[in-house]
Amino acid sequence: MISSSIFLGMPGPGSMVLIIVAILLLFGGKKIPELMKGLGSGIKEFKDASKEDPAEGKEKE
Repeated sequence: MISSSIFLGMPGPGSMVLIIVAILLLFGGKKIPELMKGLGSGIKEFKDASKEDPAEGKEKE
């Protein structure tokens, strides 16, 4: 009973297909790889910045 309530908020396969089609229509097939590359580089920069020593970050500013 408890495990079934966890999955109520998750979209099903039909909903996922609809979401993907909507994203393709909004951005187009050529823009999506550029968006993913930008998102990946942003995450990489965030991880690199979070690994820096706080004292080292103050010297750069």
